[in-house]
Amino acid sequence: MKRSWSRIFALTMGIPLLLAILAACGSGTTSGSGTTPTAQANVTIKIASSLPVSGKDESSGKPAQNGAQLAVDQANANHTIPNVTLVFDPKDDVGPSGLHDPTVGAANVTALESDAEVAGIVGPFNSSVAKAEMPITNQAPIVQISPANTNPCLTKDTAASGCSGANNLIPTLRPTGKVNYFRIATTDDHQGPAGADYLYKQNIRKIYVIDDAETYGIGIANAFIGEWKNLGGTVLGHSSEPSTTTSYVSLLTQIAAMHPDGIYFGGLDSTGGILIKQQMKQVPGLQSLPFGGGDGIVTPTFATTIQPLGGGTVDGTVAVVDTSTNPNAATFRQQYAAAFPSDPINVYSAAAYDCANILIQAVKTTLANGTKAPTSSSDSTTATTFRTAVIAAVQAISYDGITGHQSFDTNGDTNLKVISIYELGLNTSGKPDWLYKSAVNVTS
Repeated sequence: MKRSWSRIFALTMGIPLLLAILAACGSGTTSGSGTTPTAQANVTIKIASSLPVSGKDESSGKPAQNGAQLAVDQANANHTIPNVTLVFDPKDDVGPSGLHDPTVGAANVTALESDAEVAGIVGPFNSSVAKAEMPITNQAPIVQISPANTNPCLTKDTAASGCSGANNLIPTLRPTGKVNYFRIATTDDHQGPAGADYLYKQNIRKIYVIDDAETYGIGIANAFIGEWKNLGGTVLGHSSEPSTTTSYVSLLTQIAAMHPDGIYFGGLDSTGGILIKQQMKQVPGLQSLPFGGGDGIVTPTFATTIQPLGGGTVDGTVAVVDTSTNPNAATFRQQYAAAFPSDPINVYSAAAYDCANILIQAVKTTLANGTKAPTSSSDSTTATTFRTAVIAAVQAISYDGITGHQSFDTNGDTNLKVISIYELGLNTSGKPDWLYKSAVNVTS
């Protein structure tokens, strides 16, 4: 049975020209942000982040952190908010294992919410970390805007999204009943099906699905499977393999005996994506098999590690608007390269840049409406009032940024639902990269 939403493939050039008129600094515009804030002595306001920026997740999280930092640096240089000095306060949520760690993420946001000068947080990157952080920030309260979280159950409790009944996380994640968590990435109940549609169009009919046993990986794998079956495809099997797995050869040998047309992986490059694709080269029958996955594998590290191996197409989906080739994002790409010459840009750099700019505009609006900012890191009483007003400003925002026109529904999800499709290959410089193919505009 077909879903109620339609998918339209288009080149990035076909995305509406809401990206066309960007300020030279690269930041967008927002309704109600032109008012000068009410008079207040010079204050310090912190824009924080909690992202995985080291270890095995560095190539995912560090470019996102850089995007957020660039937004703060530009806002200070441009005096975007009069009488306010913005300070970027980044936190790393990677744990002892070298991977993103929900416990570390929870400790990060606990420390950040205890600092009254922190107005909001960009992040987290991973949905499993979001599950640990959201109850803390909801009760603080302090706003979070994620550039990358895609698990639908973080914000939804509907049967259609697979988030009802035992899967309803909302009472736990949102104990106050109020929304303080937002995201500009589309959810996996759209991303998984978009990936299935694309691979099915590549004449793949029999597929085996593996996930990394994490919140994101399980969710996108299940969404992919649901659509694959709707299309008439065959799911040969579905295995959940924890991120501690070091060898998939035995599983892959079993899969090879089923003669699949492709393998789909739900998870990250660091939680199995790279190892599985590498080890497919060791198994007869799988060396040239097509491989697909979600945004968790669309990273610079996956590209530079896997592309030289050759053997079979590799396709990935990303739940944000592509900015890698769009000429309207050229200024941002140039500014990023100048600011971080040793850190390659990725698809989430622009997303985190927009998240930070949305926070900055919300702070500006809050001050313009007469709400006073905390006068020190210990001014907790003022912080509660100020942060509550910032949350309301984010909820009401209408912002034209690098990723497009951003606004949020009542659950905190973006109203701009776009899935970008990529294929692994060589870029114009002859280097391994994810090459943009097309976009899926989702309407529901």
